[in-house]
Amino acid sequence: MKRSNIILSGVIALGLAGPTVQAAEFSGAIGATGQGEMTFRAALAQAWDKRWWQSETGQLGGYWDAAYTYWEGGDEASGAHSLSFSPVLTYEFSGLRYTPYIEAGIGVAFFSKTDVGEQQLGSSFNFEDRLGVGMKLPGERKVGLRAIHYSNAGISQPNEGIESYSLFYSQAF
Repeated sequence: MKRSNIILSGVIALGLAGPTVQAAEFSGAIGATGQGEMTFRAALAQAWDKRWWQSETGQLGGYWDAAYTYWEGGDEASGAHSLSFSPVLTYEFSGLRYTPYIEAGIGVAFFSKTDVGEQQLGSSFNFEDRLGVGMKLPGERKVGLRAIHYSNAGISQPNEGIESYSLFYSQAF
């Protein structure tokens, strides 16, 4: 079995065996690639109702994230689009009015082109790896920073990958 099929099977299994969901939230992000092109992201997320390792320090939880990203290109017509889906783990620190948290996730993304800006992705199918930090604010709002890397994990060549570094804001509804 190809490595990509094994990884995709693992993501699907996590989804089927994963926790149920609760509050939904909408987020928007503005960022830049490592090459300096702008990115604009809109996402819908659903928090899991399951929590692990709850203590006075904090707790581990997570959410499902589905997103659309527009990748600005150098020319007016050279932009790209991507759709992504990812399970994301979060660790929230407790005991503070504003709750800081860290997050990490690995998901899948589908791009409208195999060349995004100056980067050659090699395929429209890519994996999405993310790290982020944020702060939960009163009123079910969040603000934070994320670094998201996309690559096809060597499924096809070239596999230059691309990153987006962004500032995001979200609101639960």
